Amino acid sequence: MEENVPAGRCVVAVDGPSGSGKSTVSRRLATSLGGRYLDTGAMYRAITWAVLRSGVDLTDTQAVAKVAGEVDLRIGTDPTGYGVTVDGVNVETDIRGPEVTAAVSSVAAVPAVRALLVARQRDMITKAGRIVVEGRDIGSVVAPDADLKVYLTASAAARAARRSAENASDVAATAADLARRDQLDSTRKADPLAQAPDAVVLDTTELGIDEVVTRLRALLTDRSVA
Repeated sequence: MEENVPAGRCVVAVDGPSGSGKSTVSRRLATSLGGRYLDTGAMYRAITWAVLRSGVDLTDTQAVAKVAGEVDLRIGTDPTGYGVTVDGVNVETDIRGPEVTAAVSSVAAVPAVRALLVARQRDMITKAGRIVVEGRDIGSVVAPDADLKVYLTASAAARAARRSAENASDVAATAADLARRDQLDSTRKADPLAQAPDAVVLDTTELGIDEVVTRLRALLTDRSVA
């Protein structure tokens, strides 16, 4: 029997490393709740795409921040197909490519870029009211007052297998890339990847997507989110 999650404002923060199942779980949970969905990682990837297109040096933080502040980034919040555009160009496919993937951690570490996007994300959350937000710093920085904070994790092997299956890439190379990104994201000075103290930790290594979503709905029901 499906849990009855009360209607009304509800913010769910889903954090965790790449390959832990954040995107699929968050989209399905948002659909299940009749709410919106925000992929904050896609926003950083879109800015990274714009920075790469501009040709500026990735180590020039001022130049990177300037690009971020000037582009017209738009992202939808429909969990069934949200869409991402930069200056009117659909970049939803391009931002998942290897070039952007290799550079996104560096761009996301720039404090000015994070400040710009966090402010935008908070505004979108406020306007949506009922939303599932996924990323690296949602429960700790973006939405510290979320009704439910979740930190999804999985074994390194499971994460690499999932991501390589998605990208049709070599498992060993994928594992190395995930380890590199984990290191960069968890050690950056500005808003590092971290588990919020009051987050529910859920290891998805042996769990199916539907089972994870069911558990999260049960947690929301227990908390009587209004």
